[in-house]
Amino acid sequence: MNLFETVKASVSVPDAAKMYGLQPNRHGMVRCPFHDDRHPSLKLNEDYYYCFGCGAAGDVIDLTARLFSLRPYEAAKKLAADFGIDPDKPPSAAALAKPKHPMIRAFREDERYCQRVLCDYLHLLEDWKVRYAPTSMDGDYDDRFVEACQMLDYVEYLADILTVGTLEQRAATVKDLMKDGMIGGLDENERIAG
Repeated sequence: MNLFETVKASVSVPDAAKMYGLQPNRHGMVRCPFHDDRHPSLKLNEDYYYCFGCGAAGDVIDLTARLFSLRPYEAAKKLAADFGIDPDKPPSAAALAKPKHPMIRAFREDERYCQRVLCDYLHLLEDWKVRYAPTSMDGDYDDRFVEACQMLDYVEYLADILTVGTLEQRAATVKDLMKDGMIGGLDENERIAG
């Protein structure tokens, strides 16, 4: 198990939220810290969170990363430290609850992974579009600027499907992204660029 899997198997979204000062009501809802929320709109499920107001969504690592403006790996390390998890030692069998629906759980894990990678890639493209924009019309275009111009709308579209699409749309998109290692390639490229 890697650090991400160990942390996600050991720490639930509600436990992390409580650790970091968010107190859910009896329905598992809190006021969303990611926008000006007057009424609780952030739902804390066991494995993921979703805000009905601003659309923020993700797993326990995404939540921690967003709360503290960290990259996913830094957020996983913070969770491990705060919850006393030894990243080199896998969680005990008791901590690893058996999934009730293994296929659904596998799909959700793939979906969250795709969503995280697409969001990270989207932020990278937005940065490249500004940072590497040509200073004059006569100069050569930086490859990163060209990639940002070509991919930005498409990646945003895919991220939107994974956030608000129907189950069928999300399942088809995850299947396409996971086949042939496409999403893994994006993830690797982001790590190199980051």
